[in-house]
Parts: sequence; structure tokens; C-alpha cells
Amino acid sequence: MSPKTNLFSHLFTAEQFQKIETRFGKHFPLPLETVGLSGKQILSHCSADCRPAFCQIIGRTGAGEKRCLQDRLRSLRMAFETGQPYTTLCHAGIMVSCVPVMNNETPIGGMVLGKCLSEPFSTAIEEDMKKRLIGLRIPKKELFSAAGQLPILSARSIHEAVEFLFITLYQSTDLDPRVIEWKRTRTIQQAQISEAIQQRKLTGLDEKYPFRSEQELIAKVKIGDKTGAREILNSILGSILFRNPGQLKILKIRLVELISILSRSASESGVDPDVLLEKNSEYINRVITLQTQEDICLWISRALNDFIDSVYELQKARKHTRLKQALEYMQKNYKNRITLEDIAAAGHLSVSRLCHVFKQQFGSTVFDYLTGLRVNRARDLLLSTERTCLAICYDSGFNNLSYFNRTFKKWVGMTPTRFRSQNKR
Repeated sequence: MSPKTNLFSHLFTAEQFQKIETRFGKHFPLPLETVGLSGKQILSHCSADCRPAFCQIIGRTGAGEKRCLQDRLRSLRMAFETGQPYTTLCHAGIMVSCVPVMNNETPIGGMVLGKCLSEPFSTAIEEDMKKRLIGLRIPKKELFSAAGQLPILSARSIHEAVEFLFITLYQSTDLDPRVIEWKRTRTIQQAQISEAIQQRKLTGLDEKYPFRSEQELIAKVKIGDKTGAREILNSILGSILFRNPGQLKILKIRLVELISILSRSASESGVDPDVLLEKNSEYINRVITLQTQEDICLWISRALNDFIDSVYELQKARKHTRLKQALEYMQKNYKNRITLEDIAAAGHLSVSRLCHVFKQQFGSTVFDYLTGLRVNRARDLLLSTERTCLAICYDSGFNNLSYFNRTFKKWVGMTPTRFRSQNKR
């Protein structure tokens, strides 16, 4: 066994492959084939039926097998470069996908899947295959019969399958995904930036700098909206690159300015200025040293995420403090007649904000929580005292015996009287 195969087996064991295969097979009817950097199979990491009859027929000839190998190597290269699964039509005309297998910076192989059609086999597909297979001496009738037996999956289904396998692979093995995640994020971001540039070309918009978008970005940072902020950032980057294509110096200047603006907006939201100053210095120094457009854009995106995380953590701490004050107020005053306005005021929140945050944090309404406190108080009194249900009703915060009985039964499953008789010793 070669050193490269040893490395592969150490980081991605046959047992791990079997678990991945089982988990993947529950969702997608596709076998898995694992190949090394040479493009050749690693048999211990392949499904038993990973090469359908269609592929076997083409592989019978040396020329056919050579074309298949070239396809695998091309797919591996594209997957490594982009950091994400690569899907294409193979030389014979069927869909094939390759999920890159990398350990940190080191490519070690790929997982190949698909080997399917996107629609039922037809005369049009047959004619396309004939053109693609010119020069190969293979039994066409047998091959087209095998093509008719290939699984049929839509492009969307294939996309879902490769995404599922990509995530499962790095969750289930000892592979270090940091570099591939960096590459993948960079590829996705560049696609979004290209889309923004294309949109400006179509609309004919030629503003010197998108100041309005910058203000929208600042607003997103202040409320901790990471997804919205990232979309606006990529639009801003698209504007800069559209007006100044290939000019890294201008891109760096603009982004250094943007980092300072993001830092100030985070500071205005309450984040510690000293912490931001340290981050600011780190990001500016890093942007200056980067030498490619892709890495610069990705780094500013990472900086944006950090600024938003700082704001979000601060907001989260404030929210918990205010919720705690509202909870303490209810726990002290549930026996009295209190309103949502009273509870919100105790937590220094508006009524709508209180209800939203409470539901988000506890999955229930403020009123349900308050009712739960009152019912629990009533249960304790029913079991520990001889007081009447009417007295317990009022002492628990209810102001109507009929409503108390209905609510208690709804929460406990029986009336207060029955609960006492069944549970009191």
C-alpha cells in the first residue's frame, strides 16, 4: 500500500465509509465510488455496484477506460480548486458528480456519484451518445440497453445528493475541513459578486461608490442580521470591481475604509471600543497583505461576520438581562393582577418586543408562563393546606373560580378537587 493510500485510510477508514454509505443510501438510491489522486478506485471505499453496466461496457476498451480516467481527473481538479462538489456530463453523456476529499490543505481523493440520466432514455439521448462515443469500438445496442437501466434524477436531486454527501463526509471522518470550507465559501462569494457585476451591466448603473448600500450594510450590522449584511456586502464588492476591474490597490483602499465604518457601527451598538480597535488593526493589516481579489473579498466577509457576531453577542446579553428582569417580576407578582404592559416595563421592553423575545427564548407566550406559575402555586396549596378551592384560587392569582377550575383542568388534566383527593396523603 502506497503512503498516499495509507494517509487516505488513516483519515477516512473503511468503517467510516460504510457508515456514510448506509446513511446516504437511506436518502438517495445511488452507489458511491471513492477514487485517489490518480483517479483510480479505492476498492475498500466503494459500493459493490458503484460501476453500472453502462460504465463497465465503456471500460472494456482501453480507449474508453482512458476517457473515463481523464474525466475523473478533471472532476477532481475542479472540485479541489472550488472547494465544493463538481457535477458534469461525462464523455459518454451521463451525469457524474465528484465530492472533493481533502485534509486541510492536502487533496487526497474524491467520492464519485451520480452515473445517471436527468430524463428517461430517448432517441435524442441515444444520438448524443453516438456523437460522444465516436472512435470507441463498443457494442452500441448493448450500451444503449444499459443506458435505459440507469437511474433517473433531476438536476435538483443530484444537487441535494452531493450536498448531503459533502456534509456527511466531513462530519463522519477525521478529515480537517477548514481549507475546503474556505475555498467553498470563496467560490460561492465570487459567484454572488459576479452576479452583482452582471446586474450592473444589464441596468447600466455606473455609480462611483454605492453609498446607499453602505448605509444599508451599517443598519444590518447594528441589528445583527448576518445573512442580509453578507448579501449587501457582496453587492458593494460587485460595484467596486465593476468600476475598477483588476485594480487591487483601489479594492484594498475601499475595503480598509469599509472596515473602519463597520467598526464604528459596531461601537455605536455598544461593543467595547478597545476590542474593536484590536480587531480593526488585525483586519486592515491582513487585507493589505493579501494578493488576490478572491482572498481579499473573502477576508472582508469574515471581518463582517466577526463584527456582526460581536453585536449579536452584546444584544443577546442585553436580551437575557431584560428577560431575567421580566421573569423575576412575574415570579414576585403572579398572585396580583398584572398586565403585559407591567411585565414589559419591568424588563425595559416594549410589549411587542417582550412577546417576540419570550416566544423565541422559551417557545411559549408570556401569558402561558404566567398561568403556569399560578397553576403550580395552586397545586402546592391544594396538597399542603386544607384551604378551600376558592381561597386557593385567589391566592394563586386567579380572580374567578370558574375560570380557575377550567384552567387547572386544562393544565393538570383534572379539576382541583379531584387532584387534591387523588394526590393528598
